Amino acid sequence: MSTLEIRDLHVAVEGAADEILKGVDLTIRSGETHAIMGPNGSGKSTLAYSIAGHPKYAVTSGSVLLDGEDVLSMTVDERARAGLFLAMQYPVEVPGVSVSNFLRTAATAVRGEAPKLRTWVKEVNAEMSALDMDKAFAERSLNEGFSGGEKKRHEILQLALLKPKFAILDETDSGLDIDALRVVSDGINRTRETGVGTLLITHYTRILRYVKPDFVHVFVAGRIVEQGGPELAEELELSGYERFTAAVS
Repeated sequence: MSTLEIRDLHVAVEGAADEILKGVDLTIRSGETHAIMGPNGSGKSTLAYSIAGHPKYAVTSGSVLLDGEDVLSMTVDERARAGLFLAMQYPVEVPGVSVSNFLRTAATAVRGEAPKLRTWVKEVNAEMSALDMDKAFAERSLNEGFSGGEKKRHEILQLALLKPKFAILDETDSGLDIDALRVVSDGINRTRETGVGTLLITHYTRILRYVKPDFVHVFVAGRIVEQGGPELAEELELSGYERFTAAVS
């Protein structure tokens, strides 16, 4: 059983005085799925990127612990090797680097040794098949010319192959049609069954119909202002965020 503990986390953009995150407390355990929902500009993506170590964001106080180890003192690659994974809302294009080379290089870095080629190819092909991805996809340049659905399927492919302890999924449902949403959601559910703890950031409840959260947290003005079970997401679908934003304005 692994635990990711976020304690009184305060974050600002590097060089700026105003804080974006203003005291976030959250604990995620192996196998749990936590959904964070909130209006635009509330700091949800800032939380994701701060945990992952994006240099744009400066942690002004608070802590992030992974199985008791200080995440904030780690470099970005050390965080990945420790078991953190971030699926970005807008994955970066890397022309000239094939998907297959990227995936094997990433797996080598996380596992500490290069996967045996024969078993690796079988592993990649099996996961691609589960995500309805053509094998030719592996030879394309990383994210270059990918549709929104292809980018998100590739993020979930990485998640399945790298096998982290905790996955932070930043609006993985954005830009997906109904069929792609189901495929991506099935991929998330498969990794959850292996014990991965999941922090799922979303604006909408549609993905939560496929990926059932254990906990739902309402994020407003850099804080978690309400939390509950899946029924809280249904309330948000019906009434929106107005009662929460009014309370902090």
